[in-house]
Amino acid sequence: MVVRNISEAKAELSVLIEEVRKGGVVIIDKAGRPVAKLVPHRGSTRPRTPGALAGKIWMAPDFDRPPDGIAEAFGGLEPKA
Repeated sequence: MVVRNISEAKAELSVLIEEVRKGGVVIIDKAGRPVAKLVPHRGSTRPRTPGALAGKIWMAPDFDRPPDGIAEAFGGLEPKA
């Protein structure tokens, strides 16, 4: 684990990123107290495919219509007589 203060981290960002890419952890502190932690990204590296769930999700026909009384409660409609 590498610990750097904010000033050092700004000056050495490329080096710290390389340390993280190798699997290391970098702690950035301010006034001797840790404030941030750089860790390797473990998420997906594949780009998202828009529409991948097309045809697999169903929405009710009245999805956009608020339930009775909700619009009135928030001042969106005049109360029913």
